[in-house]
Amino acid sequence: MKNFPPLLGVPDGLRTFWRQLGLILVVLTCAGPVRADSVINSVHNLSASGPGTIKSASQNNPCIFCHTVHKANGVTPLWNHSMSSVSNYVVYTSSRLQSLNITIPQPSGSSRLCLSCHDGTVALGSISTSVMPVSVTQNGATITTMPVGDPANLGTDLSSDHPISMNYDLCAQADSTLQPRLGLNPAVKLELLNGEYDVQCTSCHNPHDNQFNNFLVMNNSGSALCAVCHQPGQWTTSAHAISPLPVPQSIVARFAKKSGASSKAALSAKAMGASIQAMGCETCHMNHKSGSSKHLLQSAVPEQNCLNCHDGVTVKKNIASDFQKISIHPITLNPRAHSPLEDPINPKERHVVCADCHDAHAANATVAAVPNASGALAGVTGVTAAGGVIKPLLKEYELCYRCHADSVARGPAAVTRQFPETNTRLQFSSANQSFHPVEMPGKNPAGVPSLITPWTRNSLMYCTDCHNSDTGPKAGGAGANGPHGSIYRPILERNLTLVDNQPESTVAYALCYKCHDRNVVLSGRSFPLHNSHVVKDMAACTTCHDSHGVATVPHLINFNTSYVTPNSQGLLGYISTGTFKGTCNLMCHGVDHKNSAY
Repeated sequence: MKNFPPLLGVPDGLRTFWRQLGLILVVLTCAGPVRADSVINSVHNLSASGPGTIKSASQNNPCIFCHTVHKANGVTPLWNHSMSSVSNYVVYTSSRLQSLNITIPQPSGSSRLCLSCHDGTVALGSISTSVMPVSVTQNGATITTMPVGDPANLGTDLSSDHPISMNYDLCAQADSTLQPRLGLNPAVKLELLNGEYDVQCTSCHNPHDNQFNNFLVMNNSGSALCAVCHQPGQWTTSAHAISPLPVPQSIVARFAKKSGASSKAALSAKAMGASIQAMGCETCHMNHKSGSSKHLLQSAVPEQNCLNCHDGVTVKKNIASDFQKISIHPITLNPRAHSPLEDPINPKERHVVCADCHDAHAANATVAAVPNASGALAGVTGVTAAGGVIKPLLKEYELCYRCHADSVARGPAAVTRQFPETNTRLQFSSANQSFHPVEMPGKNPAGVPSLITPWTRNSLMYCTDCHNSDTGPKAGGAGANGPHGSIYRPILERNLTLVDNQPESTVAYALCYKCHDRNVVLSGRSFPLHNSHVVKDMAACTTCHDSHGVATVPHLINFNTSYVTPNSQGLLGYISTGTFKGTCNLMCHGVDHKNSAY
């Protein structure tokens, strides 16, 4: 066979396409077997002998539906199919692209050729070399355009499809998660138009070669094709990238529904029994007709993309059930409000979604020591003890501070306090007179006699030592760790009674007794009247103590003013007078305390 002559005047991005056409024509005219995955044996062969359900009733030339040697319509390469007249497609956009100042243009170049069939507006048999459109049928019934509802019919709304026709170099310069063009795998073809290298349909799809199914240019197992361009965060070492767990049946079913008739079986087989590692990006994302135009996610309901797997079936720790409890992080309240453009502390619309606390491209199983953040929080934005925004965060409490510290819409306190403070960053400040040791060890020179081993006066603790699932490992259960939801308000791992006049018991103050020995507390070693107050008078622990911290008073003393009011002298306060000694001035349960010392 002679070499093809130079393709003078043809854009670089279309030369390969032209040569492939020539090879097809040679295949059709020469003797010998045709490769099983060539265009001849694919659904792009619309001739009467084609293998798909959509094909001509009488036309036997498999190339004529796209190309012709004579009387082409003037579009390269020797294009024969009528072009779409659509000039204003709805193109993909997202808040992330807006933050990067990237605007997706109208489809151009070779993508317009693909859309001449795949936007569903042009008759499949409308070709330049025929006065009348060639008759095309589906399962024997005459059709005109690609059938509505067929996943291969992308329509004119491309907002839920991977963006096309954008300049790759400009995108890579703006988006650090994209690989530089010169380092891309040559299997991915960028189209050179007007001196720019553009991403087109043909960057990922080779219309003449179906060896990898869906006409992909390379095997996409483990998202190898996606990873040619996209390198988000710490994806390759993330828990999702290396997960051996099987793809959930809900995703397998979605693959079957979203796939075209020709590839449905192949894609279903790919998903069936496949691991999440092998499925890769497609476990959560879809390049075409995605459930959500935002991030091309499988499901339009953001949290459902996570709960597909974290439901106790695929992933044995059932997070989905935690979000059905009485006290939760309300992920369904404003699920579409999250945006990379938002102020991380005071977004325009207050919300909490899975992506606020977890980066799916970075989260991993790394275990950390208090106060450091575990791998589950890798890559997430936080707020430091000083109030500055930090990404990625380093300490677990920095994530909590993002919403529960300086945010102006952080909500009211669960208990009405003498010294009201709902900013947790200020409550746990090391400058305070007292605090639970989240940032640094507490200020108790004489120690805390009631602490249960391994806790000591030098210990640090996580926010999640108190705020956690009631069925997680820290609570002695088999559920998932994390403050997703609990049967105890406010997302407490164990019960904590917040009101007076309730009998004291291991259940009533289970959260306190997790770290503080009940017998020691009630024995009076640190405060001789604990038993009298808590057992006899049925005062709650929180009536005197503020669990987070108090700026100006030691021993977490911050009275609940629903029960504790000024005494007959108008005084309300506590003063420490030494080790395990103090004086109270207050009115509580009708008892007037005037310089009452212990």
